[in-house]
Amino acid sequence: MDRYSRQMLFAPIGEGGQKRLGEARVGLVGLGALGSCLAETLVRCGIGHLVAVDRDIIEPSNLHRQGLYSEEDARERRPKAEAAGRALGRMNGDVRITCHVTELTAENALELFGDCDLLLDGTDSFETRYLLNDLAIHLDIPWIYGACVAATGMTATIIPQVTPCLTCLFPDPPAPGQGETCDTAGIIAPAAQIAAALQVTEALKLLTGNRDALRQGLLSFELWPFRLVELGTRNSVPRPDCRSCGQRDLQFLDGMRETHLTVLCGRDSVQIRPPKTVALDLEALGERLEPLGEVSCRGLTLEFTAEGLSMTLFRDGRALIRGTTRPEEAKQFYARFVGH
Repeated sequence: MDRYSRQMLFAPIGEGGQKRLGEARVGLVGLGALGSCLAETLVRCGIGHLVAVDRDIIEPSNLHRQGLYSEEDARERRPKAEAAGRALGRMNGDVRITCHVTELTAENALELFGDCDLLLDGTDSFETRYLLNDLAIHLDIPWIYGACVAATGMTATIIPQVTPCLTCLFPDPPAPGQGETCDTAGIIAPAAQIAAALQVTEALKLLTGNRDALRQGLLSFELWPFRLVELGTRNSVPRPDCRSCGQRDLQFLDGMRETHLTVLCGRDSVQIRPPKTVALDLEALGERLEPLGEVSCRGLTLEFTAEGLSMTLFRDGRALIRGTTRPEEAKQFYARFVGH
């Protein structure tokens, strides 16, 4: 226990809390900016078992904010889950670490995280966050939402039947094209580090039995210029009419709200169709994408080319991604430049 002596000196944790940490199993989705910070801090704190999922590979543009990875990892284009597993294992041999190179889906969510005590959001996908929300409700375990882009961040601690769930806070995901992404607005490392620090602090409270110290509500921060906003109080409760926690209509866990991907035979293309029809402002989106590649707005469609792929985007959110037959590569391209 010498390793954790300073942590145990903190009275709310103590020796008893440290033992509880050592028995905890935590599920983490995403090993990017948020996920790297979350995983490293939890492993150094001495949780018992970390189960992490990420589908992505390491690129040079990740290195300024994703501390688990090296220049060699980027040169070799290693999967984040593979490189993270190695790096985390070198940090703390007491912690069991299981990293999966895959995407979290309705099909595999229960298998991957079914016996976890807590779920953490290190993803940049709202579709995945709603799946986490449904999974937490189904398993009756807490999860901690986190997000960051540019110099902003947001987090909320969600406990089924105690606090508002993600669907209570945001009844529907933002439509594609409505929000900024790290590829369109950039990100500074402190935004991810602060959001992750807030998430881990709440995780420590939950895992050591200090629920009375939990912060409730949705916390949003802006670092540049500085602004802090907290929405909701200790009186915040789940909405009785909430589709997810109130009516237990778990559409994302049931697979009813997944993005549809179709490989177009003989055309080296993948069609992406969001689960819900939207109305994109192609002109505004084109202005945001112009510094990132070749853009041509043609009234009913927007043409965008970057990084060896081309996209035809329609006003209803549908897109054709040319230059690949890999659905996940097409989905990732769409998410980076349009949104989830």
